[in-house]
Amino acid sequence: MNFVALRMLTGDRAKYFGLVFAIAFCTFLLENQTSIFANIMRRTASQVLDVTDAEIWVMDPRTEYWEQTKALKETDLTRVRGVPGVGWAVRLFKGTPVARTESGRFAVSTLIGIDDATLTGAPRKMFMGSWQRLRQPDSVIVDKAGYVLLFPGEPFELGRTLEMNDRRATIVGISDASAPFASLPVMHARYSAAVNFLGRERTQLSFVLVRPAPGVQPAALTSTIERHTGLRARTTEEFMWDSVRYYLRNTGIPVNFGITIAVALVVGTVVAGQTFYLFTLDNLRQFGALKAIGVSNLRLTGMILLQALSAAALGFSLGTGLAATFFEITGRRMATRGIVLLWQSVGLTGTAILVVVAIASVLSIRRVLVLEPASVFRS
Repeated sequence: MNFVALRMLTGDRAKYFGLVFAIAFCTFLLENQTSIFANIMRRTASQVLDVTDAEIWVMDPRTEYWEQTKALKETDLTRVRGVPGVGWAVRLFKGTPVARTESGRFAVSTLIGIDDATLTGAPRKMFMGSWQRLRQPDSVIVDKAGYVLLFPGEPFELGRTLEMNDRRATIVGISDASAPFASLPVMHARYSAAVNFLGRERTQLSFVLVRPAPGVQPAALTSTIERHTGLRARTTEEFMWDSVRYYLRNTGIPVNFGITIAVALVVGTVVAGQTFYLFTLDNLRQFGALKAIGVSNLRLTGMILLQALSAAALGFSLGTGLAATFFEITGRRMATRGIVLLWQSVGLTGTAILVVVAIASVLSIRRVLVLEPASVFRS
């Protein structure tokens, strides 16, 4: 009977391919849009996640996310270091100076100033050069995408110079930093050099990076720091989610992606479900004949479920393959690097497809179960 069910499914090639295509199209759109959305949201905190040396970020109480900073006092660093449970605490500076090349090309950049003594916060994934070379005077590390933006069409080469705030900076390394939310070059320099590249102000301290003492839990230490200093302390993961939630609340990104995802889900549900239901209606005579010769309702139910699951499995596989191919191609481009197909998106999409198939199957099964076998012989 399983063979008969599959033959009935593939008998009308046009409807069969239409059903498979509808499921594949729904799968592709859902996996594509949910993965892109999640990866873009992750980019909002990419520079936070790139700092692997520290586990806690301390900031002004009104700071909501990575891009929003209000300078702290230098005495705040000493206060944080004095909190029980703090292993060490160092400075971190963030600014957006304009970097100019010798050819006159310029771009607004994200400049991160790291601790002079320990180089905590320096990029650990390097494409060329070494992060330890930041100890050299007036040295900077530029991310790979930023280098391509500043020196388009030119080979990767260390020793090139940039100008920021009428000061010359020498590129001593090219990092493989995570892609930022905005397509700006990401540069790292020592704290003392970074504040000079941007221009001296009364206060320059953007964040304090903290690592707990051995045996101290980061989540517990954040509460202790806030209680003793009045500043805001967040673990790296908490600060990442702060950035994500800020963009979710204050931008149109979730609405735009949500509309596309909703359209994909509606199209998949309506088209695939209706196509499968119409397929069942077209085969009512065959199902009636099977009931007339003694095939049980349970067996007919199994046949319909087999047909639905077979079409769903093929459509889901094709859609996932198309999505994987899409991300494999776009992942090689500089602007879309790091945007990958997430297994969570595949799992959620698979669940959604199963729900669609289940609804269509229930409607089809009900139609077959109430079918009177004798009705197929009346015409």
